[in-house]
Amino acid sequence: MSDLLSGLAPWPATDFAEHGEVEIRKLGRIQTLVGSFLGRNWVAIPHVTHHDDADITDLETRRRAHNAGGGAKLTIVPLLVKALADGLAAFPQFNASLDPRAGTLVLKKYVHVGVAVDTPGGLLVPVIRDCDRKSASEIAGEVAALSDRARTKGLPMQDMTGGCITLTSLGHIGGTAFTPIVNAPEVAILGVTRARTVATRGEDGGVAWRDMLPLSLSYDHRVINGADAARFVRFIADRLAAADLVA
Repeated sequence: MSDLLSGLAPWPATDFAEHGEVEIRKLGRIQTLVGSFLGRNWVAIPHVTHHDDADITDLETRRRAHNAGGGAKLTIVPLLVKALADGLAAFPQFNASLDPRAGTLVLKKYVHVGVAVDTPGGLLVPVIRDCDRKSASEIAGEVAALSDRARTKGLPMQDMTGGCITLTSLGHIGGTAFTPIVNAPEVAILGVTRARTVATRGEDGGVAWRDMLPLSLSYDHRVINGADAARFVRFIADRLAAADLVA
C-alpha cells in the first residue's frame, strides 16, 4: 500500500479552530475499521462503475400481491439477492477473487451474497450464504434477522466473511445513481437507488408508465472488462423484469 501512495503530497495539516468554533468528535470503532478498508480498496482497485435501469413494474405487482397474501413480507432486497445469485452462475468471472501477487484468479463454486446494512456505529455487511439454493422468502428472513442483529448486538466476523459479491441499497432513502466501492477480495458490488416512474412507449403507441430501478455496478477492471459488466447488469435487469423471483 505504501508503494501506491508514494509520491503523493502529504495530508494537509490544518488548525481549523483558527477559522472559527469547532467540536472534536472521535470516530467510532466500526467507522474507523470500515474506513480503513474502504480507503485501501479505493486506492488499490481500479474502479469502473456501469449504470443501467431495470423495469420492475411486473415484479412490484407480484411482490405487492405476495405481501398482501399474508406470507413473509418481501422487500426488493431479497429479490435483488436472488438475481445476483443467478448472475454469478451465468457470469462466473464475477464470482471470483484476484490474487495480484500470485497472478491467479480464484473461481468460487459457492454463492454467498453480502448485504450492506447501515447501523448506528457504521456500515456492516452480513453475508447470506448459499443464495442459489434458497427462495426469496428464505433470504428475506435471513436478511431481516442479520440486519436486526447488526443494528442492535453487532455481528461476529464469521457472519461478515466469505461473500462473493455485495449488494448496497439506498432505495429507501433516494438517489439516482452512485459509485459503490468494491468490497475486497470481491471483484464487484451492485448499488441500487430509488425506483422512479418513467413514461415509455406502449404497445399501442401510447404512453405506458413503468417503474424503473437504477442499478450501479462497480467492478475491478483488472478482472472484468466493460462489455462483460454491461452484460452482467443487463442480465440482472432482465431477471428482475421477468418477475419470477417472487417466491
